[in-house]
Amino acid sequence: MNGQYRKAIKPGLLVKIVQKQDQRSGILTEGVVRDILTNSPTHPHGIKVRLETGEIGRVKEIPEE
Repeated sequence: MNGQYRKAIKPGLLVKIVQKQDQRSGILTEGVVRDILTNSPTHPHGIKVRLETGEIGRVKEIPEE
């Protein structure tokens, strides 16, 4: 599942994000969502979140359980 829909993302969910400095390389960072920073219900590049580690980026993947 991709991270374009806010309703699919909840705090505590394990996700893969791309951070601003990694957008060109496409390096993904895995972590647990602490806060959802995007207010709109959808975003074409992914919903922006803050991970529990403090890293901020846009959700690119929601790994299947």
